[in-house]
Amino acid sequence: MVSTIRIKNMVCERCRRVVTEELSSIGLRPLEVKIGEALVEHEGVLPIDQIRFVLQRNGFDIVEDRNNALVELIKKNVIELIYSGSLTEMNLKMSEYLERLTNKDYRYISTVFSQTAGLTIEKYIIAQKIERVKELLIYDEKSLSDIAHELGYSSVAYLSNQFKSETKLSPTEFKKQTVQARKSIDSIGS
Repeated sequence: MVSTIRIKNMVCERCRRVVTEELSSIGLRPLEVKIGEALVEHEGVLPIDQIRFVLQRNGFDIVEDRNNALVELIKKNVIELIYSGSLTEMNLKMSEYLERLTNKDYRYISTVFSQTAGLTIEKYIIAQKIERVKELLIYDEKSLSDIAHELGYSSVAYLSNQFKSETKLSPTEFKKQTVQARKSIDSIGS
């Protein structure tokens, strides 16, 4: 028998590897594991409690309802856009992109996201962008102007103002810190 398991908090390739290993460890045969879901082959009834246990001990969880599945889809795609550097090439507003992605009205998407995740889509996107800015500042491979362009900011000043509003530090002050405070991208909005 083949089943699809939707998985919360998968955000990277390492997550795929961990989920594959954990599902295999309990006797399932992962046929395809991608960010947010796993297609598994199994005998008899799917051992949901066992799956939940191995996923939760690694910071993941099973997505069981439609609203959570929609939120996870949005989170996954926002993260992929931000980390791929595709925001500047995207000739759509984020709201239009999410409408096309989900085939649902943005007001509906926004309401479900806010009620389920406990923050607005806009706040989630800002938080993800700020974490990406922190990462790029720490790497010190790009100028602030390049970072602003890559993340779809209209100007360095706008990025700097938003960064300071969220972190209480300017990008320059953040960069000068000996220990930079970063969050795991999968913990944002959880």
